[in-house]
Amino acid sequence: MPQNNLPLIDVTALGMGDLGDADSAAKALCQAFESIGFAYVTGHGVPDDVIEAALRQSREFFESRLDRKNSLPINRAHRGYIPLQQTHLVDSGLGRNTYPNLSESFFVLYDVDPSGSGARNQGFLAGPNQWPQWLPEFEPAVRAFMSAAEAACRRIMTGFALGLGLGSDGFDSYFTEPTTYLRMLHYPPHPDDADAEQFGQAPHTDFGALTLLAQDGADGLEVRTRDGAWIGAPHLPGTLVVNVADLFPIWTGGRFHSTPHRVINRSGRDRYSLAYFFDPSLDTVVECLPTCQSVESSPHPETLNYGKHAEQRLTRNYAFRDPSGE
Repeated sequence: MPQNNLPLIDVTALGMGDLGDADSAAKALCQAFESIGFAYVTGHGVPDDVIEAALRQSREFFESRLDRKNSLPINRAHRGYIPLQQTHLVDSGLGRNTYPNLSESFFVLYDVDPSGSGARNQGFLAGPNQWPQWLPEFEPAVRAFMSAAEAACRRIMTGFALGLGLGSDGFDSYFTEPTTYLRMLHYPPHPDDADAEQFGQAPHTDFGALTLLAQDGADGLEVRTRDGAWIGAPHLPGTLVVNVADLFPIWTGGRFHSTPHRVINRSGRDRYSLAYFFDPSLDTVVECLPTCQSVESSPHPETLNYGKHAEQRLTRNYAFRDPSGE
């Protein structure tokens, strides 16, 4: 399978305040996401030791006894543990998948103020995070990674705003209270005799705005090109993988692409990754941006409420949220 065909972009300047260099980085970002929808980024600002510590804690959690992991089952606020082969994508953006995913997950979301108001504190995702108390370094390592990842996502969003002619703060109003998820993932080695429709993570598009991925050295991520071919996106030291999700084709009138991707862990060893999702405030209304309304853009007339959209996708894809079992 072809490897390393994704663009490699240095976004350092987007965090430095030098508009000349920032414009160059913004142009490179926009070109990448108008073509394939994925890129490797350097200069993202997330320290290597922060990534390594979070991956190490993720590995320690998934290597814990099953009874300990099961003591933190995912709750209605979408925080906690999902065992191996317990996720089945019903609404993946590409249709229903045949088999449950050959992976296990642990979710951590943004902090909630129970006494606060608004969708962030009182909506369908409001609730406590769960922490494995038998791993005292887990929570601080995860919090450090999430904080740095949010800053990196804001840096990248600045690039998109500049590249789309919105000004550097063009997306800020959508992310005043961002909906942030960290999904820690473990993929065991893919069985040699597995059916062709069995995946670690079945083909899908992400339903939100922006995804930032940290990977260990075990390959497995694959991205579908515009002509339908699958290419590998292996770990490159010093980089993070970035992709835009389903909101961006609406914002950009079809200029940016939410690209299908999947995971098949053929490395022969366990694979660990950290997927950080940076989505807008739950009350955000998403529609085509003024600077993207042109005859050259594909028509994207739909307008959606992000919170309702997220609740629908999560309910359809996670059985614990859907009491009907459908």
